[in-house]
Amino acid sequence: MFFSNTPRPESLQAIADVKLMPFWLDDKDKPEKADLLTQKISADLTVIGAGFTGLWTALQAKQADPTREVILIEAGEAAIGASGRNGGFMSPSLTHSFQNGVNRWPTEMPKLIELGLKNLNEIEATIQRFKIDCDYLRAGEINIANEPYQIEELYEEAEQTAQFGMRTKFLDQSAMQAKVHSASYLAGIHDLDVALVNPARLAWGLRRACLEVGVRLFEGTQVTALEEKRETVLVKTTGGEIESKKVALATNAFPPLLKSLSYYVVPVYDYVLMSEPLSATQRASIGWEGREGLSDNGNQFHYYRTTADGRILWGGYDAVYYRNNQVAPALENRPASFGLLADHFFQTFPQLSGLRFTHAWGGVIDTCSRYTAFWGRAYHGKVAYAMGYTGLGVGATRFGAQVILDLLDSQKTERTALRMTRSKPFPFPPEPFRSPIINFTRWSLNRADENAGRRNAWLQLLDALGLGFDS
Repeated sequence: MFFSNTPRPESLQAIADVKLMPFWLDDKDKPEKADLLTQKISADLTVIGAGFTGLWTALQAKQADPTREVILIEAGEAAIGASGRNGGFMSPSLTHSFQNGVNRWPTEMPKLIELGLKNLNEIEATIQRFKIDCDYLRAGEINIANEPYQIEELYEEAEQTAQFGMRTKFLDQSAMQAKVHSASYLAGIHDLDVALVNPARLAWGLRRACLEVGVRLFEGTQVTALEEKRETVLVKTTGGEIESKKVALATNAFPPLLKSLSYYVVPVYDYVLMSEPLSATQRASIGWEGREGLSDNGNQFHYYRTTADGRILWGGYDAVYYRNNQVAPALENRPASFGLLADHFFQTFPQLSGLRFTHAWGGVIDTCSRYTAFWGRAYHGKVAYAMGYTGLGVGATRFGAQVILDLLDSQKTERTALRMTRSKPFPFPPEPFRSPIINFTRWSLNRADENAGRRNAWLQLLDALGLGFDS
C-alpha cells in the first residue's frame, strides 16, 4: 500500500483540537514530583536518568544487595522522556528484530532469544510482585504486509523463526482480515510473545517499587558534570553533589555526559497520535478484538495498538533528525508529521472516517547504527552505560540494566560473554556530514518503499557494511 504524503482536509480536521502532550502522561494518578538534591551526599551507586533503564538499574541493584546505598536522580520527572512517550510495545527481542539479530549475531541468536524471553517473563513477574497497574497484556504483535512483495518476506521469516523455537504464526490474507479489517492487509506474521503495556504507568510502578526497596530518588536534579576521583566519581548537579563509588548512565537520547558517546547515538524524533475512544459501531467495523499490537513491514512503518479504554494509538513513519543533534521541547510538536499520520490512519481504516484524535506528541529515540543497545565503561570501570535501543527499549531496558550492573561489579556472566554486549556499533560521522547522510538515507528508504522494496546503491552499501537507519 502506497501512503500519500499530502494530508487531505478531513485528516487535518481530525487533529484540529489535539492536546499537545503524551496521552500516557496526561494521567490524574501521576505521582507527585520528588524533592531535588540540595546538598552533598555519598552513595555506593548513583543512577542518572529515571526512565526505564535507570529505574530497572536502581531496582535490581537494591534487590541484589539491600545494603547498597542506591541513589536515582532525574533532571525532570520519572518517565518524562522516551519511557512515557512510546507505543507501549514490550517485545522479548533484545536485537530490535529477529532478522537484525540473525544478520549480526547468527551463532548467538538461540541464546539471545532465550535471554529475551526470560527477560520478558521476569518483567511480568515484577509487575505481579509489586502490583503495578499498567494494563499489561500479552496479546502479541502482528507485522503486516500491505505490499505484494512483502508477503513472501513474512512467510520466510515465519519459517525461519519457527526453526529457532519462537512462537510465531504466518497469517494469510483471509486470516489477517479475520483479525483486523483493513483492505490494505495482504498477510501478517503474529509474534505471540510480545506484550502491550501503558508505559508511563509501568514506569511509575517501577518508581514506586524503587522507593519501597529503599532507593533514594531526587527529581528536578540536572547533572552538570562527572569528575573522577581516586576511588569515587563526583556527580555534580545544579543543586548538590554525590560522591559515588559507582555511576550508571541511563540518559537515553539526551546529550551524554561522556562526550565520546555522541559519536554512537543519533537523537531521532518520532511522532504519535491517540484517538478518542471508539464507539461500539466503530469497533465492530474494524474487529481487532484480540488487542494485538500492529505494525507495517515497510522501511518507514507505522505502529499501532488499542488501549484499555478503547482508543487507538497510531505512531511512527516519520523519523526526523534535527541538525546538530538537537533535543528540545519545541521539537515535540510537528504539525506536518501529525497531519501525515492522520491521513495514513484513514487510508488504512477509511471506515473510521470522522474519528478525531485527542492527543499528539513527539519523543526522541536514541538511534545507533546497529539498532540495538550497546554498553561500555569509563573512568576505570567506575562508570557504565547502556544506550542505542532505537525505539525498542520498553522490554530490553531491563536486560540492559542487568548488563550495566554486571559491568560495574566486574561480574563475568552469560550476558557479558555475548558478542552483542562486548561490541560497539559503527560511529556516525560528526556534523556537517551527519545531517545530509541521514537525510539522504531516509530519502533512499522512502524510495525503496515506493519501488517494491528495491534498494538503491547507497542502501546496498549500508547493508554490506552492517549499517543502517531505522525508527
